[in-house]
Amino acid sequence: MAITEVPSPLPGTFYRRPAPDKPFYKEAGDAVAVGDALGLVEVMKTFYEVKAEVAGKIVRYLAENEDAVQAGQPLVEIEV
Repeated sequence: MAITEVPSPLPGTFYRRPAPDKPFYKEAGDAVAVGDALGLVEVMKTFYEVKAEVAGKIVRYLAENEDAVQAGQPLVEIEV
């Protein structure tokens, strides 16, 4: 099996849940399909979905909820 990293599309704040009162999009060990939402990056009050580009299983999140991230920074590892 190979590991693929999902990068941040933009610099900003990474969120693992769609709203503060909602559960995380995914957890380590969860299966993902192409297009599944993995989190959000917020830039100046605009939110961009981070989506899986491959199908597989989440190995781990490399950024935690509300972490500041840079463009291209790996956010999630997916085993394909």
